[in-house]
Amino acid sequence: MATTRKSARTTPAAERPHPDATRRSQRSRQAIYAAALALVGEVGYPKTTIEGIAARAGVGKQTIYRWWSSKAEVLLEAFLDLGEQAVHAQGQEAPYAIPDTGDIAADLKAVLRATVDQLYDPRFEAPSRALAAEGLVNEQLGREFVAKLLEPSLQLHVDRLRAAQAAGQVRPEIDPRIALELFVSPLAQRWLQHTAPVSYAYTDTLVDYALHGLAPR
Repeated sequence: MATTRKSARTTPAAERPHPDATRRSQRSRQAIYAAALALVGEVGYPKTTIEGIAARAGVGKQTIYRWWSSKAEVLLEAFLDLGEQAVHAQGQEAPYAIPDTGDIAADLKAVLRATVDQLYDPRFEAPSRALAAEGLVNEQLGREFVAKLLEPSLQLHVDRLRAAQAAGQVRPEIDPRIALELFVSPLAQRWLQHTAPVSYAYTDTLVDYALHGLAPR
C-alpha cells in the first residue's frame, strides 16, 4: 500500500522574521565613519584608501561604494556626522545657530571657546589637520572641504553679525563675511601652524580686537 508522505510546511519569505536592515546599515555607516577618521589621522589623506577603510570598519569594499564614490566623500560625510554628534552632545538641535543673548562680544567669545575645545578634541584634531593639509595641495578636495564643512560654519558667524547690526551693535556698513575673518582666521592659522599656544584668553582677545579695533578710544 502506498504511503502518503506529509510535506513540511514552509513559511513564505514575506512572513519570516528578518533583521532590521535600517539599523544594520546605520551601524555599518558609523563604523565606516569612525574608520575613515581614524585612518586619515594616523596615515594621512594620501595613504587612506577605500580598502583600508573597509577593512578597519569590518565591511566589504562594495558596501562603501554603494553609498559613496570616493574616500573624499566618505571623509567629508564622516566630519559632518561628527559635527552633528557634537551639537547633540551639547544638548542642541540642528540646524545649529550661534546663540543670540543680545551681547555680541559674549556670544562670539563663547562660540570661539567651543571651537577651541573642538579643535583640540582628539576625535577632531588629527583628521582635521590631515584634511586641511591635503586641501592645500589637492584643489578639488580643498574646494569640497570649504563648501561642505567650512563655509556653513562661517555662515553662522555671518548670521550672528548681521543680527548684531540690526541691534545697532555693529556698524551697518560693515561686511560680516570680511569681519568674521578678523577673529576666525587668526585662530585657524595659529592652530594649523603651531605658531603659538591657543587658549580662551587668546580667542577672547581676538574678539575684543575685532570689535573695538586697534586705534585709541
